[in-house]
Amino acid sequence: MPKDILPPGSAFRNRFAAAALALLTGVVGGHRFYLRGMRDPWAWLHPAAFALGLLGVWRFVVQQRTDMATWVLLAAFIAVVLAALIQALVIGLTADDRWDARWNAGTGRRSANGWGPVMVAMITLFGGFAALAGGLAYVLQRLFGGLG
Repeated sequence: MPKDILPPGSAFRNRFAAAALALLTGVVGGHRFYLRGMRDPWAWLHPAAFALGLLGVWRFVVQQRTDMATWVLLAAFIAVVLAALIQALVIGLTADDRWDARWNAGTGRRSANGWGPVMVAMITLFGGFAALAGGLAYVLQRLFGGLG
């Protein structure tokens, strides 16, 4: 039995809740804890990488450092944020029947999510683009701000 398919009698996993958790708490692994439980090692990697990434953001923004350690820590921050956004998109755009086959096979219930997860995916796209554009503008301004 694949480890993603839960045993019979396990809890029902709501796709909207999982997508919303991925969007709102994905950087600390909230959606993975919801879907796979506390024993998921990848879920525990999210808060660790996010904490290291926040250290990089602090070094870059507050201390105005641009050394290699800061860039590596910023890369961890970017990686965990991108992972959360991509997971929110994937969860939000998964069809109900595929979702149920993977997460709700043993529950006896079927999903009927409607537009909720799709709206989460749309918010993820717009918010992700805004964060990308804003972050890129800030970094470029910091690096090349003396021009002009």
